[in-house]
Amino acid sequence: MRDYKQLNGLALAYVGDAIYEVYVRDYLVAQGQTRPNQLHRMATHYVSAKAQAMLIQAMLDEAILTEEEQDFYRRGRNSKSHTSAKNADITTYRMSTGFEALMGYLHLTEQKERLEELFEWCIQKVAEVSK
Repeated sequence: MRDYKQLNGLALAYVGDAIYEVYVRDYLVAQGQTRPNQLHRMATHYVSAKAQAMLIQAMLDEAILTEEEQDFYRRGRNSKSHTSAKNADITTYRMSTGFEALMGYLHLTEQKERLEELFEWCIQKVAEVSK
């Protein structure tokens, strides 16, 4: 087994992007959404760089992350990527990368309960903001 705590932020974000997307897709389908265009449009409320940056900022503001989780967020945020988001500024994109790195870290270290707890929190936060 690999020591996933040693992975760089971009590798963690690569995994975290996929994991978070699967959680969002599962959630939307469980809510009864079945039309692909509608699913995609609804998913962007959760998985866009802007949405992820908003979520991680709220997590930091509300102090719901442990010190270790904050460290993995910062590792992703501070990683130098050679790509950028199509519809986001660099700060938003980096915060989003940090969010994904945190999700990747929790998944790879098999902290499923914590990952699901944060995902449920994200669902509630997006619902609050969408009102």
